[in-house]
Amino acid sequence: MGRWQPNARGRLMQAAFALYGERGFEQTTVAEIAERAGLTERTFFRHFADKREVLFAGAEALQELLVSTVAEAPASLTPFDVAAAGLEAVGAYIQEGDLARQRQAIVASSAELQERELIKLASLAAALAGALRGRGVEDPAASLTAEAGIAVFKVAFERYVEEGNEEELPLLIRASLDDLKAVTAAR
Repeated sequence: MGRWQPNARGRLMQAAFALYGERGFEQTTVAEIAERAGLTERTFFRHFADKREVLFAGAEALQELLVSTVAEAPASLTPFDVAAAGLEAVGAYIQEGDLARQRQAIVASSAELQERELIKLASLAAALAGALRGRGVEDPAASLTAEAGIAVFKVAFERYVEEGNEEELPLLIRASLDDLKAVTAAR
């Protein structure tokens, strides 16, 4: 093993994704991830609390992006359009990484990871509701808007990761939002 090579975190993520894809999440160990990356287990634990966190490492950045986008949105927007703007920004961020499809396949293969994903989405909903309250949206409207927004995001994300999909995630989020608006406006 060499003395030092740059981007240890990125190399660990690449190794983990490759091994999860080859062997499955449950069958992959931290030692195997570190070895594939050409690093030590100690280095792995400097970057990640456990092997699950490789898949959820960007959750804090997503939440910060969502909250800051909501806070900076024009005052003229409706609460739902503000939430949509935040979720579209999150969608663009996710799309940049280009690992969403691979990550989703890994998450879908494990009940433990699916549970962790639901926790992440609940945290995003809570952060979104808090950001809306910070803009003066009262409850229950802030909570309802946040939960509906996360539902829109989930539907759009499922469409995004479908095999053969070529559409961009932010556009799918907007289309799902439009679908929800059409359903709630129907008489």
